[in-house]
Amino acid sequence: MKLTTFRFMRGFAVMLLFLGLTGVALAQSTISGTVTDAESGEPLIGASILVLGTSTGTVTDFDGNYTLNVPANSEALVFSYTGYSAQTVTIDGRTTIDVMLESGETLEEVVVVGYGTVKKEDATGAVVALDSEDFQAGVISSPEQLLQGRAAGVQITQSSGEPGGGISVRIRGTASVRGGNGPLYVVDGVPLDNGNTVGGSGNTGLGNSSARNPLNFINPNDIESINVLKDASAAAIYGARGANGVVIIKTKSGGDGASPVQFNVSTAFSSVANRFDLLSADQF
Repeated sequence: MKLTTFRFMRGFAVMLLFLGLTGVALAQSTISGTVTDAESGEPLIGASILVLGTSTGTVTDFDGNYTLNVPANSEALVFSYTGYSAQTVTIDGRTTIDVMLESGETLEEVVVVGYGTVKKEDATGAVVALDSEDFQAGVISSPEQLLQGRAAGVQITQSSGEPGGGISVRIRGTASVRGGNGPLYVVDGVPLDNGNTVGGSGNTGLGNSSARNPLNFINPNDIESINVLKDASAAAIYGARGANGVVIIKTKSGGDGASPVQFNVSTAFSSVANRFDLLSADQF
């Protein structure tokens, strides 16, 4: 009697286990498909597919294909991929769902900070970012004139009216008595040699020469953006050379399409505001 009862209970347990597995299988459905680029039609490798409202998901293979076991009460799938807009698709009893993802929105405005970039609103240091729309308007003969009056806390003065004459750029004020107070200039990621950035005068052997502008070799029309690093974070990136601040200059580069030709003409007039009655050379 006991043996019969044991066999009955074992058979009943096996039947319950079989029914439970069958119920789980019936409670799920398998959905497969392909995720591709909406513009080129190329498969997206590693695209994420997630059941809406759950943590159940999978990713696409090298051919953009996927297979996902979806619970019976699931309503939709969420398709996402880096650089593309996420897309939510309703299941509606389908077992095959193919999705074409479109490219996402353009990147937000970024600021060049040393060797990298950050979002403009996320920059924690004292950074001034200027592009071609923010530059000083008018007749510009040298790059530093693009910054005059546009960068807060940056003092720019010209030592003489001589063409190509030296300039004085002070970002953190006068920090040294005998050393230089000029900033470090970085053009397209290349720091300029200190000897080429000092705006002071020099001895040529025949007397002292006037100060020269260290940025004379750059055409102002070729500059795309200028970023000024004003705080101690500049020194952390560039070392002692950035102790007086850093001016990062990015020049324009070529793009796709036909080569445009631009021709710019500017004219300026100047006159003496007040003439002094002085001796001529012969009279002197």
